[in-house]
Amino acid sequence: MDFGNWTEGVFSTSTSEYESLETPVVPTNKILLTLTLSVLAILTTFFNCLVITAIGVTRKLHHPANYLICSLAVTDLFVAVLVMPFSIMYIQKERWVMGQAVCTIWLSVDITCCTCSILHLAAIAIDRYRAITDAVEYSRKRTGARAGAMVAVVWLLSILISLPPILWRYYSGDAEHEDQCIITHHHITFTLYTTFGAFYIPLLLILILYYKIYRAAQTLYMRREASRASRHSCMTNGSMIPSTYPAGEGAGEIGAQSPEPISPAEKSISEPSTEEPPRVRVSIKASHFKSRRLESRSESRNESRRSQLSQGPRISGARERKAASTLGLIIGAFVICWLPFFVKEVVVNTCSSCSISMEMEAFLTWLGYINSLINPLIYTIFNEDFKKAFQRLIRCSHYL
Repeated sequence: MDFGNWTEGVFSTSTSEYESLETPVVPTNKILLTLTLSVLAILTTFFNCLVITAIGVTRKLHHPANYLICSLAVTDLFVAVLVMPFSIMYIQKERWVMGQAVCTIWLSVDITCCTCSILHLAAIAIDRYRAITDAVEYSRKRTGARAGAMVAVVWLLSILISLPPILWRYYSGDAEHEDQCIITHHHITFTLYTTFGAFYIPLLLILILYYKIYRAAQTLYMRREASRASRHSCMTNGSMIPSTYPAGEGAGEIGAQSPEPISPAEKSISEPSTEEPPRVRVSIKASHFKSRRLESRSESRNESRRSQLSQGPRISGARERKAASTLGLIIGAFVICWLPFFVKEVVVNTCSSCSISMEMEAFLTWLGYINSLINPLIYTIFNEDFKKAFQRLIRCSHYL
């Protein structure tokens, strides 16, 4: 081997040979894609941390129903911290460079956390269904221990669903799949087991429960509207009786009021007194003034109640539309994010002649990951307590 000629060839100053020794230039579109995915991962981490912190430091949010929200935020945080960064690196390099051991761990965490996030949505739907259809009985059973048990069951089911495909994963020995990190099986059973357990069964459960929740809320609004209309008709006929208010609406203001403590001025009227006449006259005037003040307060209260009753059907319709839009947003975001991915899983793994590009597969996978960004927004933004807690946290307020 001519060492001099080899050295001259390596250090040649020609343009083409010099450029071949340089580091490959990363395309602009790949840089933009990496930055976009990184921003999504950061936002997912931020919003889920915000939900966890708000529930942890705000006393008003220490409710068993919010424990499921907190556990969902923890699960989505795991997706953002343990799953998304490795996926970004995989997409950026277009091959797996961290070895098969790390690949197996990453796939296990990916499947378990995404399945757990989906099952949390089903658990929240069950909790809300029980709360609206069996409010009195379920309010006694809705404890922190029961919420913790639901969280434990969700995690256990997630592990049972994701573990078999990982254990019986098919390892290809050819060089073509050596730098890939995917799960392949020779049997369709694993695909059906994973997809139905992780998505299709929870999706069916969520659709049924939220439909029943909407119907129950609609029935409740109609009953309240009819009750308001009947009370309004009684009021216009001059036969309004305060005690006819159901508990929680008007009875707490008028019908269930406890008598106010008797003031010294009122005692001077009903009890014998040895005080001088001028002082008695002053007490009589004070008592008369207070009775007139109570009458005026009662009249203003009745006027405000009449206006509320006249607006009852309109408020009820607005609440019904808000409930329908909220449920539609929850179900729509879940279906849009995860349905394309799981349809792809079934088609690709059951059809031997069907295939999909790596770009499309990465897009569908990240569409599912985005659900972990949307969840903390959807499940908290319609709650006024969460809104106030977020505002205080963002303003770094110490009075939570």
